Amino acid sequence: MTDTSLASTSPGSPTSPSPASTAPAGGQAPVRDLRLGVIGLGLRAYLAQEAHHPGEGSAVVAAADTAPGMFERAREWFGDDVHLYSGHREMLAAEELDAVFVITPDHTHEELAVELLEAGVAVFVEKPLAVTTEGCDRVLEAARAGGARLYVGHNMRHMPVVRTMRELIQRGEIGEVKAIWCRHFVGHGGDFYFKDWHADRRNTTGLLLQKGAHDLDVIHWLAGAYTERVTALGGLTVYGDIADRSGQAPGAVMPDWYDPENNWPPLSNTGLNPVVDVEDLSMMVMRLEGGIHASYQQCHYTPDYWRNYTVIGNEGRLENFGDHGETAEVRVWKRRGDYRPDADLVVPMPSPGEGGHGGSDPMLVAEFLRFVRSGGATDTSPVAAREAVAAGVAATESLRADGRPVTVTRVAPELADWFAGGQGSGAGQGAEGGQSSGGGQG
Repeated sequence: MTDTSLASTSPGSPTSPSPASTAPAGGQAPVRDLRLGVIGLGLRAYLAQEAHHPGEGSAVVAAADTAPGMFERAREWFGDDVHLYSGHREMLAAEELDAVFVITPDHTHEELAVELLEAGVAVFVEKPLAVTTEGCDRVLEAARAGGARLYVGHNMRHMPVVRTMRELIQRGEIGEVKAIWCRHFVGHGGDFYFKDWHADRRNTTGLLLQKGAHDLDVIHWLAGAYTERVTALGGLTVYGDIADRSGQAPGAVMPDWYDPENNWPPLSNTGLNPVVDVEDLSMMVMRLEGGIHASYQQCHYTPDYWRNYTVIGNEGRLENFGDHGETAEVRVWKRRGDYRPDADLVVPMPSPGEGGHGGSDPMLVAEFLRFVRSGGATDTSPVAAREAVAAGVAATESLRADGRPVTVTRVAPELADWFAGGQGSGAGQGAEGGQSSGGGQG
């Protein structure tokens, strides 16, 4: 049976927050543009471009990057009037900003977010929130102490396939969730993660955290529970054999060297980062709150690139085939029998929207802008982002200790409670809101 009724659960539906209008009803004066800044003009900086709509509610007026060669990109995206700075402190001192996008290498997120929050500026931090659990807690505490709004860029909570799976679970299609398995085939891993700063664990802790933060957050969201204990195994099994560690040209960003036609098979890659000490194959097993069990596998040299989630309940199971392409769908099996591809329920995904990751990036940015302007519930959650990092850190510790089980450190209750209250916005969040603290319900 094919079910198209869930197509409306994709980003942009009435259940998804929309950006504030610049022309309120009732004859009120138009809302002024939010003044935005962006720190870091690399690959993911196009998220800030999604927020640049002068005269329509928000405008990027300032950008900072330590590489002046990136400034031309800022002018192209934000216009010749954008103010450009070689450092974020210079930008903060010169500009009156409502919010700032932090889109820099992972190991810089903590310090930048803390400084901005202490200055009273709302912050969008690209995932992961930080590269250590302690760093995440420091950012959360800075948000609470300073009262500025914090948002983390977990865009997968806006992907139609994830939202569809969650809706199916919440309406009881498979009963009570007991297990979740995720296989992540990172087909372009050599280009994406082993030719720049990602390959150095000092910048990421490891790819179980850096890349896995997305999937761990999704597992928590689908389960309605956070990870309590983990064990993991893995290693640098392919890319460690490549001798060419010449790196890339200064100022280059990933699309400059991405070549899916010629960089195959994986051992044919050249120009790896001078330091390569993160794992390219990882497998972790998790016990979540409430006795739910989960597993996550990540491989960076598969020929295909997609994620497959299987969620098993006490009355059925569901699974996605494809994650954000035109042929993606979620299938649900509820009757006993041998293998059969004809599931009892099939939910096709809508055609991908405009923008990155099947249209989820524009919805992520729209939610952030609405949150900056008026607060309220969000589908993302800083506490959930912290818990994804904590699980990834614990798994990396276990992996590098030959699978020794590790207990995940919990967030302080007072911090969780403050974020559950809406970050001081006056709008407490329930289970459907992203600023909740419990059960991974972000």
